Amino acid sequence: MSAGPRILIAEDDARARDYLGALLRDEGYAVETAADGTEAWRLLEEGGFDGLLLDVQMPGKDGLTILRDLQALAQPPAVLVMTAYGSSSVAIEAMTLGAYDYLTKPLHFDELLIQLARAVAARAEALELEAYRWDARVEDEHPALVGSGPAMQGVYKLVGQVAPTGSTVLIRGESGTGKELVAQALHVHSARRDRPLVSVSCAAIPETLLEAELFGHEKGAFTGAMGRRRGRFELAEGGTIFLDEIGELSGATQVKLLRVLQDRVIERLGSEQSTKLDVRIIAATNRDLEQAVREGAFRKDLYYRLNVVTIAIPPLRERREDVRELAEHLLRKLARERRLAPGELTAGAVERLQAYDWPGNVRELEHALERALILSHGGHIASEHLALSTATAGASGPFDGVPLEKGMHAAVAELERRLIERALAAAGGNRSRAAQILRINRRLLYDKLQEFGIR
Repeated sequence: MSAGPRILIAEDDARARDYLGALLRDEGYAVETAADGTEAWRLLEEGGFDGLLLDVQMPGKDGLTILRDLQALAQPPAVLVMTAYGSSSVAIEAMTLGAYDYLTKPLHFDELLIQLARAVAARAEALELEAYRWDARVEDEHPALVGSGPAMQGVYKLVGQVAPTGSTVLIRGESGTGKELVAQALHVHSARRDRPLVSVSCAAIPETLLEAELFGHEKGAFTGAMGRRRGRFELAEGGTIFLDEIGELSGATQVKLLRVLQDRVIERLGSEQSTKLDVRIIAATNRDLEQAVREGAFRKDLYYRLNVVTIAIPPLRERREDVRELAEHLLRKLARERRLAPGELTAGAVERLQAYDWPGNVRELEHALERALILSHGGHIASEHLALSTATAGASGPFDGVPLEKGMHAAVAELERRLIERALAAAGGNRSRAAQILRINRRLLYDKLQEFGIR
């Protein structure tokens, strides 16, 4: 028997099964076959397979059921699902259940061999990474601030100095920089760590409900107030309240918050009785509060009450030296959540991550890495797994950078190129699937790849 990767072919069509077996043996694979799903599952339970070619429609146990059950095995094989044309829902479900890829019948054998080799290699990489890195140090239950560069070292120093004091803190930084993580660090390293940390996004709650949410209400205070309810400030008693996006508060709510900061008391809506509080207040904003004060949109006295100690978090583009460390930390976190092996960044991927400006900061980086981890199947993450040209908020539009004097044809060509790059990234480099995503003929895609010089 060949010493190559061990493959199981589960196919009820005898002719197709024999032909595939002969093809793979000629390529150096060790092949076993099963004529129905029951026999296939018996062999899979015995283990030792590197890859599985799985027909969807089989007697005994269908392919999708086998895919679901594979998740219970310790080291399941990489799976290529074989489907009929038109069964898009089956193909989508197969990918959702963990198949590496799907192939439509009648099979193109060159494509099958390429995808099988990739699937087996990706599985081997994932198992190797899992063996060497899965036992890496598990972070604290509290999310960690990450970065060794001078900018983040300054943040750590401030957090360490301010956390034990109980002083009000204003955290400033662009969206997605990790302001809530700084608030959590301030709480965890304070004497209040055993009491609640209550977070409120001031922009996420409608203005008509925010006051009741913060301060609570009595029965009948407004239509729908069926009973007494404690607000977020009371829920944070003895602990910390984190008011995110503080710059979005209305004028009326600013007045009430000012009284809390001055007197440490609140009044529930519909009540004239004051309640004394012992709560530390941490606020955060991505707005220029000084400008808002000048424009009359934010109270000057409230600004000074909040701005006792300011911690400014630098945007990711200003601490590129931290990008690799941060990306590796996020990959470990995502791998645990998705139950995948932590992906390993190639040198090309690191270079691309460090060159990008990250308008969405750490939040955008995490989303990009989550997508790359899925596309790489927990293996090595290469530059092509990172679709950064389609970034979220703040990214340039499809026609930005195309001079008007070049005309409409140049703009359309640029859009075509970017769409093709996106489709190839989404398809993991598979040109046939990229053509399907774009709903164009594969030959047309090949012509466009040559025209635009895309590899």
